[in-house]
Amino acid sequence: MLKLYNTLTREKSEFKPIDEKGKIVKIYTCGPTVYNYAHIGNMRAYIFMDVLRKVLKYNGYKLEHVMNITDVGHLTSDADEGEDKMLKSAKEQKKSVYEIAQMYTEAFFKDIEKLNIEKPEHIVKATDHIKDMEEYVKEIVDNGYGYETSKGIYFDTSKLPSYGELSRIDLKNQKSGARVEVDKEKRNPLDFALWIKAPKEHIMKWDSRWGMCYPGWHIECSAMSRKYLGEEFDIHTGGVDHIPIHHENEIAQSKGATGKNLARVWMHVEFLLIDNGKMSKSLHNVYTIDDLEKNNVDALSYRYLTYTSHYRNKLNFTWDGVKAAQVSLNRLRELTMQHKGVENKVDEEKIKDFEKRFLDAINDDINIPVALSVVWEVAKEQTKSNDYFNLLKKFDTVLSLDLDKEENKEESYPEEVEKILEERKIARDEKDFQKSDILRDKLKELGYIVMDSKEGQKLKKV
Repeated sequence: MLKLYNTLTREKSEFKPIDEKGKIVKIYTCGPTVYNYAHIGNMRAYIFMDVLRKVLKYNGYKLEHVMNITDVGHLTSDADEGEDKMLKSAKEQKKSVYEIAQMYTEAFFKDIEKLNIEKPEHIVKATDHIKDMEEYVKEIVDNGYGYETSKGIYFDTSKLPSYGELSRIDLKNQKSGARVEVDKEKRNPLDFALWIKAPKEHIMKWDSRWGMCYPGWHIECSAMSRKYLGEEFDIHTGGVDHIPIHHENEIAQSKGATGKNLARVWMHVEFLLIDNGKMSKSLHNVYTIDDLEKNNVDALSYRYLTYTSHYRNKLNFTWDGVKAAQVSLNRLRELTMQHKGVENKVDEEKIKDFEKRFLDAINDDINIPVALSVVWEVAKEQTKSNDYFNLLKKFDTVLSLDLDKEENKEESYPEEVEKILEERKIARDEKDFQKSDILRDKLKELGYIVMDSKEGQKLKKV
């Protein structure tokens, strides 16, 4: 029995999809805002999204999964303040907004490929669905939940008694002025922009029944999820930072348009901490997958690190910690490969017990730390067997750590050769190429040809 924690109810309960007969699970995930490179904090949420997908598949479900690409409408503040993040990035880099979107979208997909993250069935761009969003806003207004000001169309939160149900915010304190009113024409401080009237100089804007406009950030998810998944679907995922504003407002919009909460189950990933503190540009600790690789840490080692903490707990990133994760992952792969091809038969009941414990863990609100401990038990079995190898590969359909990957072990050379190699490296670093050539000839006399590459010196036996 698969149990999932629902942020909306604050309870862990049995998961039953809307389409129980067809065993089809419909999911929506808040995707990247493509104005910059996604950082490893963002990537924790997408690793979770991927694990959830694979746990559902492991349980025999089929998936209809939508992830958006926000390439317009996301302001620098989630509270409808500041300029559009896409425009801001385009100005800074002296590129068009479409070039910015294309560049960072491509970078995002390269990163998720390195992390073994599957692409959802539908990848949808905000800019391809402007008319869908406009129609959605019209429905909200026609139903009495939206109103027009000189700056845009706003959602009237006072008309929705259930507003705040996801975040459980103290509405009285919020309404007394906790949130800044940007538009003095707003009826309530919590009212948020559905549709924004674009100034003349604004680049990304579209003709609509309200003039030249662009969408508010929140409307894209409500409009696109309905288009591809219907008015109600099974699971909505995202980071905990989405709970108080973005996801709260998605629910409000959907209730305003259809009278329904768009998702049955809301699942949120906790923050990634950096050295037990917040990730911040001013602290120069906003790391990307590229930053990991520059420090000789591969992407899957970071994926492994995320498995050391439950997705609903904060995860602390340190360089020592991720390098330790890399050592652990390499050891796990080594132990896995020791079982490959060994023809010892294992008691079937023992295999079933491991399978049950793994399934119980992943079905207990995606408890990957416990599931991983079962994987280690199997890998460490003293009796080597291909049965264990196949079992580990089965578990890896969820973990996606490439457990059957053979590590490239560095070849060892005689002590004398190693010493000359080290001397030659120092000579090259000091740009003493005459000495470097002499040492190269010495290596040749000992039966080795040395080749220089970006990765360093490589030896080939003559």
